[in-house]
Amino acid sequence: MKMRNRIACSAEQLSLLDPQMIQSVADSNAFHIGRQYLSENRVRIVEADDAQISSAVIGNSGLYEQTIRLKDGHLISKCSCTLPEEPMCRHCIAVLLEYHRWTKPRQMQKAKTAKATDALPNPDRSGEPKPPARQQATPDIKLSEIMLFIEWLGPAMRAIEHGTVIPAPPPLDSGDVSTWMTAIRNLEDRRREHEEALANLQSEMRDREAYLGRLSQQLQASIAEAKSAQAMSQSLRREVAAHKETLDHLTELTDKVIQSEGEIRSTTRELLAKATHLDTLSASFHELSALLKSGSKPALLK
Repeated sequence: MKMRNRIACSAEQLSLLDPQMIQSVADSNAFHIGRQYLSENRVRIVEADDAQISSAVIGNSGLYEQTIRLKDGHLISKCSCTLPEEPMCRHCIAVLLEYHRWTKPRQMQKAKTAKATDALPNPDRSGEPKPPARQQATPDIKLSEIMLFIEWLGPAMRAIEHGTVIPAPPPLDSGDVSTWMTAIRNLEDRRREHEEALANLQSEMRDREAYLGRLSQQLQASIAEAKSAQAMSQSLRREVAAHKETLDHLTELTDKVIQSEGEIRSTTRELLAKATHLDTLSASFHELSALLKSGSKPALLK
């Protein structure tokens, strides 16, 4: 478990830590989330008294265990979570709020008992209390109510063991026996709420694990596609390089062809000029031949 900072505490009992006192020393965000955990019935107190609490809280990422002690004027809290909230985490805050809610009816009952005790008259000087005072201090519990409670308790315990609904208590006047029945039903209702909340959270965790599994498969498929695309890209780069080399070679050949075409054209012009000169000489020879055949001397011989 992670050790939290020690908090100076003036309260002599853990049950005296009310929500206002807890909020005054806790981080505001952690207190808000802890109160939300309380409203969602995520807290389960295993063992508790006014000096130490052992508990478990269903967090967003799993089940965490807590130990909270009041020792030498300091409140010491431990939790199995790894949250950096100081001086106490949201789970310990939720436990303290739950313990305060859990002990509030007991405190009210103690206050009623103390009030009834204070209402008793003081003994007289002889040290003997008056008879009416003893009669008023006697608990107002009827034997018939006790018998009805015992008859109801048997089916109620069997219902709790089998996980069925506790039967409705018999109609009684408000009193200690009725309070006992109400307390048992409230405890069972809270236990059922805790079990339902735990089942819902476990179902949600399974759904999240399945969703994470699908995301993992999609990620692996994406990685495989990325590797295939990378290999294809490298192949295309090699092809582009080969085509570029071929293009460079073709460009070089084109330059040579253009250069050769120029040379051919120059040679052609020279040949045409020589052909024209030859045509002129041929015409002169034809003219000379014709003169010779006619028997006349050429003008050049005169």
